[in-house]
Amino acid sequence: MRLLRGWFGEKKTTFNMWVWLDSKTYRRFHDIIIPGSNGTTQIDHLLVSEFGVFIVETKNKKGWIFGSENQSNWTQTLYGNKYSFQNPLRQTFRQKKVLSEFLGIHDSYINRVVYFVGDCRLKTKLPANVMTNGLSSYIKSFRTPVLSKDVVNDVIEQLEKHLAVSTLTRRDHIRSLKKRHASMTICPKCGGNLVQKMARRGPNAGSIFLGCNNYPKCRFTKNA
Repeated sequence: MRLLRGWFGEKKTTFNMWVWLDSKTYRRFHDIIIPGSNGTTQIDHLLVSEFGVFIVETKNKKGWIFGSENQSNWTQTLYGNKYSFQNPLRQTFRQKKVLSEFLGIHDSYINRVVYFVGDCRLKTKLPANVMTNGLSSYIKSFRTPVLSKDVVNDVIEQLEKHLAVSTLTRRDHIRSLKKRHASMTICPKCGGNLVQKMARRGPNAGSIFLGCNNYPKCRFTKNA
């Protein structure tokens, strides 16, 4: 059921883009798996234009959504029940890093968007790139060209060539995901290095743990 709901949400977003975003301005790619030096990443929707590259992560959820930009997990409240899910901004942070490496462009040209398509309400203040409506308007608000036509064409060509020859599947991506999370040296969230740190306060003060060296942008930790 969860996979079906996710698939339906992605299709709704695809239709939204087809209706409201000019295909001559925005080249669209959907459900694409990109390889990286630290495993694969799966991107729901990818737009390429002279105004930048846009990663769109779709979430099809109902109820109330609670979370903050820096929390590891957000909470969905539905009919009195609470469900935890990974902070999608963290998902897109890693997607951005892998895509930047794959395309050979600076990550400042890649924009991240989290789009909730279900009947839900965001109950905490979140950045402007997290939304329940206005996806196309948000993307079209980027009006300053940042990529030349040659670079745009090169990026599109790279992606088309990758899709033409890639044999990567969702099963491969899940296998890569499990391998990343088992690593004791590489951060599974952003690909940074895991380094030993010491807790300075709280009930675990003095204990050693592994933390990402991209802190505070990435706050991933695990037991040493």
